[in-house]
Amino acid sequence: MNYVRFLSRSALPACYSFSFRRFFGTAQSSNLLDVNTNVVKDVILFKYDNPRYFKLLNIFGITQFGFWMYLANFAFTTLRDAPVPEEKSKNLAWWRRINLGEQKYKNTIAGSCCIVGYCFLFGAWMFTLRSVRYLILRKGGNTVSFVTYGPFGRNRILDIPLNKVSAAESRDLAKVHLPIKVKGHLFYYMLDMRGEFRNKRLFDVTAGLKRNLEKAT
Repeated sequence: MNYVRFLSRSALPACYSFSFRRFFGTAQSSNLLDVNTNVVKDVILFKYDNPRYFKLLNIFGITQFGFWMYLANFAFTTLRDAPVPEEKSKNLAWWRRINLGEQKYKNTIAGSCCIVGYCFLFGAWMFTLRSVRYLILRKGGNTVSFVTYGPFGRNRILDIPLNKVSAAESRDLAKVHLPIKVKGHLFYYMLDMRGEFRNKRLFDVTAGLKRNLEKAT
């Protein structure tokens, strides 16, 4: 039986016992030692079902991308090279002396618009792909599945060994989002605190633990 209570003070080095108490608190860590993590079937740890929000978010990202691409095309094709004669430029303000149709300015404006558009699209898609819809502890308690939203409405499922998952903070301390780091993946997976923790104690001793991912294999 894979009981967390086996991780007693006598079975763990002092540094791990101290970290466990510091992360959850002395009273809570004592209760968590009795949780059985060797589940006989898949258990949903967390659920946040809000597809409409992510649909609107991705529509916003795609709309912004299209808008900034239009501006980039407009700047590149419409701005004309119209240099200001030197005899007139002396009496003009500095910003009126700039020839926006000059190749370097035109390319800079168009390029900047492209970058802004891609940033909006990338931000919307990455936030969607890193937002957890379901967090499932698989049978046996050694693997956790991240079910995340997708940009086009389809879920993405990622099975990760539990020892490669580390929570950035405890569930009780998180206010808006609970970030979870997965070894080998860019950015954090985000658990929206408006969601439902279906099994809080089991979450705290599995996916909700803070681990040293550098030692994970």
